[in-house]
Amino acid sequence: MLPAVIAPSILSADFARLGEEVDAVIRSGADWIHFDVMDNHYVPNLTVGPLVCEALRRHGVTAPIDVHLMVRPVDRLVPDFARAGATLISFHPEATDHVARTIDLIRDHGCQPGLVFNPATPLTWLDHTLDTLDLVLLMSVNPGFGGQRFIPSALDKLAEVRRRIDASGRQVRLEIDGGVKPENVAAIAAAGADTFVAGSAIFGSGDYAATIADLRRLIGEGRENSRS
Repeated sequence: MLPAVIAPSILSADFARLGEEVDAVIRSGADWIHFDVMDNHYVPNLTVGPLVCEALRRHGVTAPIDVHLMVRPVDRLVPDFARAGATLISFHPEATDHVARTIDLIRDHGCQPGLVFNPATPLTWLDHTLDTLDLVLLMSVNPGFGGQRFIPSALDKLAEVRRRIDASGRQVRLEIDGGVKPENVAAIAAAGADTFVAGSAIFGSGDYAATIADLRRLIGEGRENSRS
């Protein structure tokens, strides 16, 4: 399995101090920055666009920026986020007319493509796309808002995607997003996730470094338990 990645979601950061917040979590041990893009159309919320991503790069952020597009349509924004400095761009299959074409568009613009599955979205999309993806993102809440509770059935879905990835022989990251906290992250890791988005659990804590270190320790314990 790939090394664990912790990706704090800026959705829970203090937007008045966003550059400082991102600097702080990276100094505290985070690996990536998770960038939630919502359009008040595909999901019932409105967040940030490529100008904010570009501003973080200009600010000096060099860590990978993991862009999660919760928008419809998708293709119009892919080139903009690629130019703004995105490293990975993930999208929901329901939000585009041609999934394979959107995956190709992301890769053609120099970014790593990912496919996102809502709690009720079937995994059958992977039958046709897994060999073209760099990341599979499973939502463990219904997308649109931060701070929601983890949906336990996501654990079974994680295990199934982990089985598919391992059978493919490819190094595809398996990301989880929604309600990830110290009290459940070991079980999430044991189910097969290797990339962990945490928003309020990190930005809502009093000590970013201690929280990230605690998450990393618990992820390690979950991985060990899954092997025993």
